[in-house]
Amino acid sequence: MKRNIIVWLLLSALVAGNLTACGNKAENPDAGEDYTPGTETEAEGGYTAPSDTYEAEYYTPAGDTSEAEYFAPESDAFETDNYAPASEASDTPYSAVERAGAYEDSYLGSIYDYDPDYDMDVINPGSEEYSDITETGFASVARQPLSTFSADVDTASYSNMRRMIRDGYGIDDFPEDSVRIEELLNYFIYDYNSPKQNEPFGVTTEIAACPWNPETELLMIGLKTQDIDYAEAPASNLVFLLDVSGSMGEADKLPLLQQSFAMLTENLTSKDRVSIVTYAGSDDIVLEGVKGSETQTIKEALYDLSAAGSTHGSAGIITAYELAEDYFIEGGNNRVILATDGDLNVGLTTEDELEELISQKRESGIFLSVLGFGTGNLKDNKMETLADKGNGNYAYIDSERESYKVLVQEMGATLLTVCKDVKLQVEFNPAIVQEYRLIGYENRRMAAEDFKDDTKDAGEIGAGHSVTALYEIKLTEPLTGAAASGLKYAENHQDQSSPAQSEEWLTIGIRYKKPSANTASQLDYPVDYDSYSDNPSQDWEFAAAVAEFGLLASQSSNKGDASLDHVRSLLKEMSLQDEYREEFYELVVQADRND
Repeated sequence: MKRNIIVWLLLSALVAGNLTACGNKAENPDAGEDYTPGTETEAEGGYTAPSDTYEAEYYTPAGDTSEAEYFAPESDAFETDNYAPASEASDTPYSAVERAGAYEDSYLGSIYDYDPDYDMDVINPGSEEYSDITETGFASVARQPLSTFSADVDTASYSNMRRMIRDGYGIDDFPEDSVRIEELLNYFIYDYNSPKQNEPFGVTTEIAACPWNPETELLMIGLKTQDIDYAEAPASNLVFLLDVSGSMGEADKLPLLQQSFAMLTENLTSKDRVSIVTYAGSDDIVLEGVKGSETQTIKEALYDLSAAGSTHGSAGIITAYELAEDYFIEGGNNRVILATDGDLNVGLTTEDELEELISQKRESGIFLSVLGFGTGNLKDNKMETLADKGNGNYAYIDSERESYKVLVQEMGATLLTVCKDVKLQVEFNPAIVQEYRLIGYENRRMAAEDFKDDTKDAGEIGAGHSVTALYEIKLTEPLTGAAASGLKYAENHQDQSSPAQSEEWLTIGIRYKKPSANTASQLDYPVDYDSYSDNPSQDWEFAAAVAEFGLLASQSSNKGDASLDHVRSLLKEMSLQDEYREEFYELVVQADRND
């Protein structure tokens, strides 16, 4: 990013010239551990703290003040209006707030002009966490003819990326591993085939030339479930599990959370049941089993909440599941909806611990949806794990508009699971395809043998959901030599006259369970030359543009000739069919300007 010279000079002056008192270890012998300032330090204009001790991991004084580093943590670490880093504090107090185009000085109430091109990590590095993503390259069909992965309908990565673009991030600035391309693709609605009679999915396939790689074709696989009118859906037993810890006190956290759940509440009926559990230092039952039609009661309970304390999330999870079990509706939709920034810091806190807890709880037949809120200390990794292992979905709420999309427009998809443990396995025909690469789904890959193992957990799909997967494929002349046994195309590998050998490119296998079932069913869909087109559909073109942007945003080593200019030109030429596609075009333009 470009540097905002004025802000940089101001901060440099504050750090280099005015932190001497704090940076002198002779005056502050405890500076290397917890720092306890005294009145003599305050008199010298050094460091004033709102509490008796200050964590050294946020404030690093040094003997040489030119090397001193100042880090501004989130509001749960210290009160920014009580912190003055220099003797000139009465005139130039400092508060770093990574929000909405301005850095707010909460002490004087003034606003410093904010240049979105300035490197925000210098001022506020934050503590957001994302699960590691290791990108997979091309695989040889001769060596690895099967590609297996779990279905995914999460959308959190897209709305989180949107938030960052709105806050000034350019295409090269996103935190490492924060962009999951499959979630960008699955954010949007596509005109896929509806399910046939007695089948839960409609399947659409389309192949055309890859826009960013002249040596490959791009295969789009689309799954769609049947829409369900929520008014005609089974009764719901919902437990709102709400994080009210101190870290949720910002405007884009608890207040937005309250507005979001109020929207959802307005669409519930008397057949539904609602409970509310909150957690901070401990958990608390706010409402228990009230009718969904008691809208005012539920809203009053929501808006009466306030944020304070630490984050004992695991205690809240246990209590929420116990309540869901108490009000369990046979044949109904039993679900815990967790809303948090993911900063669980008391009790079970690691991804492994949380995964074990949720994996045990999902056996009760209660599903878990996760809604993420806020910036700065967003623990995306923990929330993704909770949703994946809890047989639910994960969305990130960055605005009231996103709340409406997730909890009102897509209420059935968010709350009503129609298929669980959905897995896809693609078998490629070596006579047609030489190599392939699944785009995204890095954290959803499965071993080939897991496809038919019904004990292996996979993704859940709600009513009206669609799933999109893209493969880059390299075509080849017919291969020779032995192929692995037990494969559809291996049997006809030497028979060039076989229809399967000469016509089919691949076969898509889909395994799934009904919500209450323990055994899976399987559907197979062969794909041949009929799916290829020199003039692909608008859905294919749009999905390709989203994937190309995702390759750039994730710094993919397989981005080929991808560029923002190319993405913009593709989007500009097509008819964008709804407000969300139009918004995506605006984000592409803004990300380009932010660079």
